[in-house]
Amino acid sequence: MASPAPTESGLAVVLVSNGPGELTTWVRPLAERLHATLPLRPRVPEASASLQLLLVPCPNATGQEEQAARPWGQFERILPARLFWSLLLWPRRFGPWPQRGVVVFLGGDQFWTVLLSARLGYRHITYAEWVARWPGWNDRVAAMSKEVRDQLPHHHRSRCTVVGDLMADLSSFARRDDPLPEGEWVALLPGSKRAKLSVGVPFLLETADRLAQLRPGCRFLLPVAPTTSIQELVRFSGPANPIAAAYGSVVAELGNGYLLTESGTRIELIERHPAHGVLSQCNLALTTVGANTAELGALAVPMIVLVPTQHLEVMQAWDGGLGLVARLPLLRRLIGVLLTFWRLRNNGLMAWPNIHAGRPVVPERVGVITPGEIAEEASAWLDAPERLEGQRQDLQALRGQPGAVAALAREVRSLLPRAIESA
Repeated sequence: MASPAPTESGLAVVLVSNGPGELTTWVRPLAERLHATLPLRPRVPEASASLQLLLVPCPNATGQEEQAARPWGQFERILPARLFWSLLLWPRRFGPWPQRGVVVFLGGDQFWTVLLSARLGYRHITYAEWVARWPGWNDRVAAMSKEVRDQLPHHHRSRCTVVGDLMADLSSFARRDDPLPEGEWVALLPGSKRAKLSVGVPFLLETADRLAQLRPGCRFLLPVAPTTSIQELVRFSGPANPIAAAYGSVVAELGNGYLLTESGTRIELIERHPAHGVLSQCNLALTTVGANTAELGALAVPMIVLVPTQHLEVMQAWDGGLGLVARLPLLRRLIGVLLTFWRLRNNGLMAWPNIHAGRPVVPERVGVITPGEIAEEASAWLDAPERLEGQRQDLQALRGQPGAVAALAREVRSLLPRAIESA
């Protein structure tokens, strides 16, 4: 049954975000908390208030965020990033908007929510992970840490509350009602964008084959990102992907929820998203750089972060510093020197847990690495459960105490009329 269309009466809570990582780790937990504590459409069809999602332009977005969020059933209205400027110019083109509302920044450029809240006449709160850029335009600022609050001018600090790290609550959303079978599980995370998948899929398939030879009892799972499909993953492992020719593993069979390589390695394919429940039960993860490392860190899953630099033509399409370095004209032959310089400028850290800690917490393997080398290293980690537990504890310590989602929800509720809670 379709949700009723938004009306001018009532109130709207508009969550603003950008990419897939922010959606799964910030937006979804907060939306669940708001639904649990307030009567909101579409979960409560007769409610006077609604929960809505607006996606904003961002170079790190995939374009598939709307499709990823829609099955959650949390939002009465979802507007994709391509409509953002039209919304600012002609908001009623997309239906009526309630006269009262709150805009919540949860990713992207903070200025977009400044514009949106001003255009709709709504109140405004920003979740500031590292810095609050426009405190004067916010009714409230929810800071990740005391350091973020201390950066604010003194006359703005009274409207800022330290709520903590939203990622610290992620493990509480990793449901254990579908436990993995017994065994030693390794998660394979090749990325979510075509540029990363073209390298990550063949690299990790061969790594899984080699690790299975070293540890015959090892079991593997691969979460299928909402921005791709099983069929696309299989194509990246075959002749349609020129990079696959550099690796020795081929998909021999695609079954119901799994794939089998020619060497006989079975890899379970996890299509539900987010896959936090199964990921939280894995002994180890092999992952590319990006939002994956933040999610794994929040789940306290030990990991090895992989950046094989031998495929420069593909790395040009990567996001972040690696893509910038790889796109430098006439200098691609100096990629090793440039990459080393870039990493030194960033303290040699590329994975989110390491950047957050300012020191190596999880191993990063950058360079002309091979599946055989990574399989041997993974096997060594799995042979040392005390090392895995040490990394797990370090990751847990980075995220701090849970409770940030509930604290942020309270801040949002403080900007709403009291009448909504008893509606």
